[in-house]
Amino acid sequence: MSYNIAVDGPAGAGKSTIAKLVAKKMGIVYVDTGAMYRAMALYMLRGNVDPSDEEKIIEKCKEVDVTLGHEDGQQVVYLNGENVNGLIRREEVGNMASAISVIGEVRKNLVAKQQKLAAVTDCIMDGRDIGTCVLPGADLKIYLTASSEVRAKRRYDELTAKGQECDLEKIRRDIEERDYRDMHREVSPLKQAEDAVLVDSSHMTIDEVAEKILSYCEKKA
Repeated sequence: MSYNIAVDGPAGAGKSTIAKLVAKKMGIVYVDTGAMYRAMALYMLRGNVDPSDEEKIIEKCKEVDVTLGHEDGQQVVYLNGENVNGLIRREEVGNMASAISVIGEVRKNLVAKQQKLAAVTDCIMDGRDIGTCVLPGADLKIYLTASSEVRAKRRYDELTAKGQECDLEKIRRDIEERDYRDMHREVSPLKQAEDAVLVDSSHMTIDEVAEKILSYCEKKA
């Protein structure tokens, strides 16, 4: 019987960073569901599929095999057997992923793969609908959030550290608009599962959040 942790929450809450750290400390697998959608999106881009052509996207997704593996301690995303880790973080891939992730058939395809993986693997999985739709029977569910101001400042600091010019207020507005879209989309909207533990990271360090989640794991155990 596998042990599963579901981590949900809005954009910029630190889900991936925290999930990776908890996975490392617990010696379990981190499953980046967003990367799986990006791999699917990359396939669509390679096929010159219009992001608004839902019928074509549904048809093409039947040709896609997205799997996860590990090489040198790092998660690797395979698209039809090809390691695409270095290709899926481009902006155009992210935009396509955002467009296709609202399509029911695409989500159904990837959710089935995620559930199959979790059934046989001790893992921590992060996303928008893990605790509510993907792993409703997870051993522990965390809803990780932070104020939009804090999330915007984190993103601002991340971009400026890379030498990019950006507007803090615009970042905050973009985050709040994305929150609204995620929470009001027709397919698998973002919401806190009834049995999820709320963790607000607004005034916590990465290590403090990870330790808090680990403490919940110990309580559950």
